[in-house]
Parts: sequence; structure tokens; C-alpha cells
Amino acid sequence: MKDIKSKVQNLNPSIQPRNMEVMIGEHKNIYESLVVITKRAKQLNVDLKKELYQKLEEFAETSDAIEEIHENKEQIEISKFYERIPNPVIISMDEFLNEEVHYRYTEKKKYYDED
Repeated sequence: MKDIKSKVQNLNPSIQPRNMEVMIGEHKNIYESLVVITKRAKQLNVDLKKELYQKLEEFAETSDAIEEIHENKEQIEISKFYERIPNPVIISMDEFLNEEVHYRYTEKKKYYDED
């Protein structure tokens, strides 16, 4: 995965209205476009979770005492950064519209009867 910090730097985390004609693009089918965007968002979500857990794992302490909870400022900053990252759907939509997502069909299905 590319450096997510630089990728989301200029992204607006708010939901914005989109032009459907631009989203459809060469597909001529909005549902195919949405499937591509959704699958990429799921990939991003898994990658972000994995990255966050790896970073937070460095701070994990095995302690039996509940009273001994320490606040680590670096850990708090990492958590705040991941909370401010835009939703993976917004990131994948931006990638799709900028043609940064590459996809292919595994097999072509026939939706009509051939006589």
C-alpha cells in the first residue's frame, strides 16, 4: 500500500455529491462501478486495520494489574491520526475517479439467451 498519509492529505473527509455520469465512465453501468469501488474500500479497510494494529502492538504491555494503565502520548497521536483518516469508501472513490484503481473481469457472464 502506498503511503496513506500522503494519499489522504488533501482529501475532504466529508461526504460530497458526485456526478453519476463521471462515475459510470466507460462501464455504462453504475453497478459495476460501485462494485469496483466497494471491493477497493474493503481492501483499504483491511490494510488500515492491519497497519493500525501493528503500530499499537508496539505499545502493548502484558501486565496483570488493572491499576497500572499508562497513557502514552505517541499512542494517542497514532490513534487520533487513524480517526481523522477519511472513510475507506471516500478514499476508494477518489482513486476510482482518478483512474488509480486497476481491475479486470475474471469471466464474462452472459445475461441473455443466444439462439
